[in-house]
Amino acid sequence: LPFPLTGAQKRVIKEIRKDMGSGQQMNRLLQGDVGSGKTLVALMSMLIAIDNGFQACIMAPTEILAEQHLATIQGMLGGMDVNVELLTGMVKGKRRKAVLEGLANGSVNILVGTHAVIEDTVQFARLGFVVVDEQHRFGVAQRARLWNKSDNPPHVLVMTATPIPRTLAMTIYGDLDVSVIDELPPGRK
Repeated sequence: LPFPLTGAQKRVIKEIRKDMGSGQQMNRLLQGDVGSGKTLVALMSMLIAIDNGFQACIMAPTEILAEQHLATIQGMLGGMDVNVELLTGMVKGKRRKAVLEGLANGSVNILVGTHAVIEDTVQFARLGFVVVDEQHRFGVAQRARLWNKSDNPPHVLVMTATPIPRTLAMTIYGDLDVSVIDELPPGRK
């Protein structure tokens, strides 16, 4: 990376790594302002899963946000041997077939998409890590459909830029551990 991680990003990545190594499914809410580096934390967490032989997926509520995540992730990976693909309602025909085949045979490492990723036709070879962005835009049933795309429930990281007081977060998302990126990278306001 052309910049150092913030202390908050490092702390949250350590929390996620600890969860991933616990032998139990991680269910973690990552909260942070726009520009705080949530996508980078998610990518580094997905790379841990990939390094351990699993696939990862990030689901966004809109095609525009999915495309932004794709561009950001590809930019950060610059030259690394990680196959990242996009799956939205706009991906059709031969392109869609190639993405679905890559997921099923394991050649796609990271899938970035919208609700299209929870369709029945989408089958992963070895899904191990799921990121749900702007998670409040998805229902519990939609998130659960992602869990069912793997023989073992994948680790789940849900992200939001909506500030939620910790006590409220624990009440609403009692099944989730909460991490907060409370520090912006230098130069961000």
